Amino acid sequence: MLKDKLNKVNIILASGSPRRQQFFKEMDLHYTIRLKEIAEIYPDHLQAEQITNYLAELKASAFEGKLKEDDILVTSDTIVWLDGNALGKPKNYDDAFHMLQQLSNRTHEVITSVCLKSIVKTTVFHCVTKVTFNALSDEAIRYYLDHYQPFDKAGSYGIQDWIGLIGISKIEGSYTNVVGLPTELLFQKLLDYAKVD
Repeated sequence: MLKDKLNKVNIILASGSPRRQQFFKEMDLHYTIRLKEIAEIYPDHLQAEQITNYLAELKASAFEGKLKEDDILVTSDTIVWLDGNALGKPKNYDDAFHMLQQLSNRTHEVITSVCLKSIVKTTVFHCVTKVTFNALSDEAIRYYLDHYQPFDKAGSYGIQDWIGLIGISKIEGSYTNVVGLPTELLFQKLLDYAKVD
């Protein structure tokens, strides 16, 4: 349905994430992938969704002057927010282990921002989901890291992985947001963005 309504625009997904790419396929969207490397560095004073908003828009700015009239660029960024700190992708095994110890028996927020950009306008929106973990033993954390290697994921975990099945006791908000893209919100924003009735 959405693909048919948006058949006059070219949707560009600027993400190497296989999870985000799979979501686009499952949403039945025709899209192309275009990647640009950027340093994901943000000012220290930014907090929570300010960080993801900034990074999503920063990723889109790399395409300035390179979009065509019918292009809609989609960029995004996800962080895990705990105790006033952003947990991004782990630097290594030990960093991942420490992150999961921090998340154990706690509730944190997963924040994803999405930037939609064309040659005439830029729109940024975000989604917040609360996720609660049961207590995770060191043994369970090591098992997860050894067998699933979630080193490309914010907060060092994927809710769709083994750790999500055995460790997460509660989720408040969008499930797909925790996976990496708030698809239900993106669906509506794409319709609005393209001014489709």
